[in-house]
Amino acid sequence: MTEARNDGHGWSGDRLDLDGYLARIGYEGERAPTLEVLRGLQRAHVTSIPFENANAVLGKPVALDIETVQDRLVRGGRGGYCYEHVVLFASALERLGFEFTGLIGRVTLGNFKVLPATHALIAVRPADDDRLWLCDVGFGNGPLAPIEIADGVEVDLDGWKFRMERRAGVLGIDEWWLHQYGQDGWLDRHTFTLLPQYPIDYAVGSHFVSTHSRSPFTARLFAQKFTATHSHRLDAATWTTFRPDGSATERKIEPAELGRVLAEEFGIVVEGEELAHLERGLASA
Repeated sequence: MTEARNDGHGWSGDRLDLDGYLARIGYEGERAPTLEVLRGLQRAHVTSIPFENANAVLGKPVALDIETVQDRLVRGGRGGYCYEHVVLFASALERLGFEFTGLIGRVTLGNFKVLPATHALIAVRPADDDRLWLCDVGFGNGPLAPIEIADGVEVDLDGWKFRMERRAGVLGIDEWWLHQYGQDGWLDRHTFTLLPQYPIDYAVGSHFVSTHSRSPFTARLFAQKFTATHSHRLDAATWTTFRPDGSATERKIEPAELGRVLAEEFGIVVEGEELAHLERGLASA
């Protein structure tokens, strides 16, 4: 098993409530650093813990220490955005003895404008497999399993389709692009390089995402809940449900519905003044 490090390179696996985390995601399989376990962990994680940015909208700090993250995502009936998901998942991988590194990606979604690199990812090499695998557990809508980081790899995961592409970047530095198939065909989802990232790097990126006036996450509520059969997305008052075949349905919700929809459809419990604040934001959008 990989020892937890306290020099800034480590992911605090020794402080993770591993039993609590595995119970939260409903994982009951083997605990070993193998490809099969990695696949089981990712599927369980992405279908159990929702994506949401409520704290950023509320103006509350988004701390990334493992104690705070597991209090929210494991014990608190809440979700989180990519940095929180990846910190939690990386802590579990470290505790289980996986060889891995954090990465940072740049969300594209077909956008030609250069956006900030603010998406957290993990590259993993299991003990029983020489290949390098991308674990994208914090995007909010899958994938259900790790995807091999190799040019031209295409996967169909319960109907959700993804493709990995390598492109030559500046100074010959490889850029990796993850594409997802949807309503309009293939769409580039994000791009990344294999430069290792550490918790302090995520703290910097998360500070921008959760506090900067140009960050969309400070302006309006986003929530996502992903399963093998559908993906729910709430963007302010617009609730969209996507399916693997690319079809989608959409409707607007009323502010008074927000608490119920978040709890029943997204698995996110927000109450009291926090919920009232989010409702007011919906009403003024």
